[in-house]
Amino acid sequence: MQQSVRYGEEQINYQITFLASKTTKIAIHIHPDGVVQVDAPLGAELPKIKQVVQKRARWLLQNLTRIREAQAEVLPRQYISGESHFYLGKRYPLKVLELTNSHRPTVKLLRGQLQVTTADRSTEKLSQLLKDWYASHAHQVFHRRLRALAPGVLWLNEALPTIKLLTMQKQWGSCSPQGYILLNPHLVKAPRECIDYVIIHELCHLKEHNHSPDFYRLLSLQMPDWKQVKAKLDGMAELLLNY
Repeated sequence: MQQSVRYGEEQINYQITFLASKTTKIAIHIHPDGVVQVDAPLGAELPKIKQVVQKRARWLLQNLTRIREAQAEVLPRQYISGESHFYLGKRYPLKVLELTNSHRPTVKLLRGQLQVTTADRSTEKLSQLLKDWYASHAHQVFHRRLRALAPGVLWLNEALPTIKLLTMQKQWGSCSPQGYILLNPHLVKAPRECIDYVIIHELCHLKEHNHSPDFYRLLSLQMPDWKQVKAKLDGMAELLLNY
């Protein structure tokens, strides 16, 4: 359900999601692309939800302004040598090399460069090669971090949850009703602590299937500095989500 509030001359739009859970708290989230989502308990009245959003309007506008400014700085990808691309929180210059034999195209992180060797140097081909490379490395990195984090998560049994990759425009991750953890392959571009935060966030959802106070207590127990890490990830969102 789409609603809006005004703060000064600005109109702030937000999407309400009603949750059928025991929580009575109304929670506000800003997605990396600037979409404002409000989670509310089933049966919550719209005027009450609007009142809560209105109280946070200044905070919302500050963060939305920061996101818009970041979006304005992001230039469309050209996939030419010298253009920088992120991997695990670091920038690497792209080096496009011409394939002169019958070998298959390759993408390698070599000597501080992200080197793509291909006969077809079109934007579409280079974009697809990099997308495939990121997906392959995301699969490896996410599973490695899950195995490293799992021993500290008390409610996990011996069988680790299944991780699946899903490119999402609004989220870094989600947890399916079947217990799968879905992670955005773009996340592999972020620093390791940001990847850990998203994985821990979704692991907490295996026990608390909402954003209730119990969920945030659980998240804080597993990662006391999660708010700072989340802010760091949100601040990089526009750069990381731009292939």
